[in-house]
Amino acid sequence: MKSLQDALYNWLTIKVVCDARPDDSAARDTEMFFMQMLKDDHQVIIDSVTKTEPFYFVEYLLGDEMKKQRYPIELIDIMLDQIQLEPEKYKNIE
Repeated sequence: MKSLQDALYNWLTIKVVCDARPDDSAARDTEMFFMQMLKDDHQVIIDSVTKTEPFYFVEYLLGDEMKKQRYPIELIDIMLDQIQLEPEKYKNIE
């Protein structure tokens, strides 16, 4: 993934799903995949995620510099919303 912004977006989207569905092993594995990508491809370490209407804020360390990125809540929550609308399509298979 070339763009740091895209990598953060993908990681945050699946992190929100993981937080809402702690027993979802596929979501957990995917979140770990994107976290590793952030570390390996972009040298990013996530510091914190906060949710303050109308945004999620991701604070992260890039090199020696602390940075902050924001994403609209409705954009990040779209995957979780879809899962909640059609849970039969997203069963946890271990």
